[in-house]
Amino acid sequence: MMLQFPDPVKLKTRKIVFEEAYAARDSATLEQLKELSSKRRVIEESINESSSITEAIAREMSGGLTSQVQQDLQRLEGYLPLLENLIFHIDLIGSNCQIVRWTSDLKIRWSSALSSSSFFNLLGPKFFQIDNLRFELGMTLFLYGAILRERALEVLPTDLVQSATFFREAAGVYHHLANEVLPSLGPAFPAERPPEAISSVSTVMSLICLAEAQAVTIRKAEEKGTAIGLLAKLHHGVTQLLDEAYSLLNTASSECRDISSHLVEFILSCKSLHELRSQKYLAGTLKIAGQVGVAVGVLRVAVINVQKKIPGEESWRSVFRKEIDDASEMLRKFEHENEFVWHEKIASGDELPLPQGNKIVSFIPYKPKRWERELAFKI
Repeated sequence: MMLQFPDPVKLKTRKIVFEEAYAARDSATLEQLKELSSKRRVIEESINESSSITEAIAREMSGGLTSQVQQDLQRLEGYLPLLENLIFHIDLIGSNCQIVRWTSDLKIRWSSALSSSSFFNLLGPKFFQIDNLRFELGMTLFLYGAILRERALEVLPTDLVQSATFFREAAGVYHHLANEVLPSLGPAFPAERPPEAISSVSTVMSLICLAEAQAVTIRKAEEKGTAIGLLAKLHHGVTQLLDEAYSLLNTASSECRDISSHLVEFILSCKSLHELRSQKYLAGTLKIAGQVGVAVGVLRVAVINVQKKIPGEESWRSVFRKEIDDASEMLRKFEHENEFVWHEKIASGDELPLPQGNKIVSFIPYKPKRWERELAFKI
């Protein structure tokens, strides 16, 4: 069972009307700008939960898709290539003052899902306005990665392979965002910006998605009866990915001090959970090898450590309680067997083996698409 963290998808945005900001030189350009506005408006209404469209109409408009997550993915996959095309043509014009004024007329505003102020603002979410089309692209890509991640969780109960693939695709989107989109903004970004607009936060999200993809892969491996020694290494591989994410998050906090503590707790809680699972499998391997005293020592330390790290959120606590109960029962059996059969010394401290990790997942590269349509503006 995995911990649930839906926060990244809880973005909100304000309306944008492209055809009112950019002066089209011909009717074809005007129609394309209107199409861009129309596709974005459907996304706005969905994430802002302000749509008046019924479920039946939404299903019909999406070609029969019944899942809202799938519908949102389809909407974003229709909007992003048009946005990429607009950015391409605006870049061709260069730093024309008229274009800069037009872009500022868009008033590109997004809230944050990963800032602490998002959860304590009684007047509603705080919106960040950055009048740069790459800010719009960055926030839309962040949302796209978050919804891919939600889709991975949606299919998890029925298709582990597809779930892992969606997590890897989400990791690829965040990797592209961190390395290709956000760095190009650089000095253009104001000091006050949402965590979603910081490269290191996108890298953190990429690592989280990879850790989740590996966790799903482990579940598949467990179903196949994979050797417990390998399962121990795979679970520790998850903790290593989350260690990287936590270290990077500390770096990100120097650029943005308003990062949600819920994100930090999620990373640390997942790390603790997979540490325990890794130690359980390691203890099983040691017992099979005849090192019962060492196995007992490993389990004792693992249970003591995880009991110090039980998270505050109830849904996460229930997962922890089950894992702790299972590990405690396993420890009780090992101790009983050692007391009556093996009489081995219980290992501790430096006598305990160091955990070994194995990371076997990689992100699926995100390849941006651009609808190559000519756009002409009055300059």
